[in-house]
Amino acid sequence: MNTRAIHLPHDDHDCGWYAALPPPAAAKRLNGQQQADYAVIGAGFAGLAAARRLAEQKPDARIILVDAQRVGYGASGRNSGFVIDLPHKMALEHPDPAHKQRLLGLNRAAIAQLQRLVTQNQIDCQWSHAGKFQGAVGPRGLAYLEHFERLMTELGEPFRSVERDELAKVIGTRHYSRAVFTPGCYLMQPAALVRGLADSLPKNVELLEQSPIQGLQRDSKGQWVLKGADGQIRTPSLLLGTSIFTQEFGYLRSRLLPVMTFASWTRPLTQAEMDAIGIEADWGLTPADHAGTTVRMTQDRRLIIRNTYKHVPRYGKSVSDSTRREIREGHRTALLARYPQLANVPFTHTWGGVYAISRNFTNFFGELETGVYATACDNGVGAAWGTISGTLLADMAVGSDSKHLQDIRTVTGMPSLNPPEPFLGLGVRTRIRMAAWNSRSEL
Repeated sequence: MNTRAIHLPHDDHDCGWYAALPPPAAAKRLNGQQQADYAVIGAGFAGLAAARRLAEQKPDARIILVDAQRVGYGASGRNSGFVIDLPHKMALEHPDPAHKQRLLGLNRAAIAQLQRLVTQNQIDCQWSHAGKFQGAVGPRGLAYLEHFERLMTELGEPFRSVERDELAKVIGTRHYSRAVFTPGCYLMQPAALVRGLADSLPKNVELLEQSPIQGLQRDSKGQWVLKGADGQIRTPSLLLGTSIFTQEFGYLRSRLLPVMTFASWTRPLTQAEMDAIGIEADWGLTPADHAGTTVRMTQDRRLIIRNTYKHVPRYGKSVSDSTRREIREGHRTALLARYPQLANVPFTHTWGGVYAISRNFTNFFGELETGVYATACDNGVGAAWGTISGTLLADMAVGSDSKHLQDIRTVTGMPSLNPPEPFLGLGVRTRIRMAAWNSRSEL
């Protein structure tokens, strides 16, 4: 349990996805003494999925979902809008084919679940079965791309090689030598999606926003007590969809690494600008070299550039305004390398998002102690993983079972221990700098 002050999220105020949404209704906050059959902390992909599934499994239960911020303002609303079916690059290299097939099945179950919810609830979030390009600029990227093709062949998954000229007809630039297209990825507006998921929660879920939990302890009756500034929640069952912040409640300490990645986007391009470049709307490209640059074109014609990683031991407080300006300038360089015609098109927003990685690239899923369940450490692929792991965590909490629950238990484990500071920070920062240097031709 928590035995120290909890460090809260400290996200910047410049997330384009969130700023593009209409203002939300007034938040309902935690106030007074509350009793719940189940409490879920964290209203991102994992927490929303967990609360929804609890409500479905236990329609007569009172479920409280609580978040320190507004829904969509935190990490789940700050990604680049990919919902990817394939195992992550590192997981693709796992020696056991069955392990990769389980991951693939879990990711696709998440996509099917999100597809159903978007359709049923008419969530306006630019949801699109667009597939995804993985692009290479130079020899380093091409070598990674060839390795990816071998892994895809071994996995038995469809892919298509796209040469420079064909690719340029879609993305409007000849910057890339070649790409591989995989058809199973979906694109979306992440802040709009999570807000829509929150707005459509079952009636027995009570959402409390702007209500940071600042203390956690067990009382004499064995109930968990969640302490906020103006109220408390008592519950026998607690589910944590808190990602990197799980360590703030005293769990998985020294096992999670807080990393922030950054993105900038342009204003919407005019139709004349789109035609002059020869670019289509609604596509996404990730780098073959994982330290390279991700590029997105949204349905509303904004170009997104995402690269640059930082180790952020104090979360958002680790990043200064001057650092953000430097990152924005780097994004500008990457944009103009691809689209010099857009020299007069400004970025309107630059933002960062914190996520958790582990040194052994292992996700945690399971019961931390009696009555406390968590899914943590998405390793940078949170939309699909958060959705399915949150759903299955609720199943575990109510004693349900399924093949997917058996599969997620098989593919998860304990993140490895980190070395102590200052060695941890020094090592992580050195690795990030080396990766950026080695991948500079792909940025």
